[in-house]
Amino acid sequence: MEIVSICVGPSRRIPWRGETVATAIFKGPVETASIGKLGLAGDEQADLAVHGGPDKAVYAYSADHYPWWKEQLPGAELPYGAFGENLTIAGFADADVCLGDCYLSGSALLTAVQPRLPCSKLGLRFNDPGMVKRFAQSLRLGVYFRVTKPGRVRRGDAFEKVSEHKIRFPVLELARLYFDEALTADKARFALEHPELNKNWREMLGKRLPKP
Repeated sequence: MEIVSICVGPSRRIPWRGETVATAIFKGPVETASIGKLGLAGDEQADLAVHGGPDKAVYAYSADHYPWWKEQLPGAELPYGAFGENLTIAGFADADVCLGDCYLSGSALLTAVQPRLPCSKLGLRFNDPGMVKRFAQSLRLGVYFRVTKPGRVRRGDAFEKVSEHKIRFPVLELARLYFDEALTADKARFALEHPELNKNWREMLGKRLPKP
């Protein structure tokens, strides 16, 4: 796997549907960046209630999804970073990533934590409120990583899996559980037992389990 793009960006205020909205989804490419516990240097989050923090420090997206999106969104500008990702990675099969899997990104060590759940800012980015639902239904979501060891990354670096968690639970399966109204209780309970499942996801899944 190869990191083909690194993107960061500041928070800015954008007019959207009759109001001014703060967002950091518009990111631009850089050749190299340091990666700390809260993300890449030069990158910001506008709404810290739903973005950023240690468990959403680095957002990675597969470059392999872009050809599909170009077919779905003819005429749309789709440079790498269009979905708000920090790292765009060729050969990254996000459907195969499991909770707790560790990857070497440059000299930084990243641990897979959760899928990206789209918010309204994705609609703003594409000037289409329906893009939020479309992105969710595609299940081409990307992965949020925690920074286990800070380091530095450069465009063209390898993105290498260095260890797998012994309990195999795909990150994408969390998204399926979240979006599935007919929640599969057994799968949810299995996820809740996973030591790498963070507090927010425990609360979300726990609330949706049937009461005894």
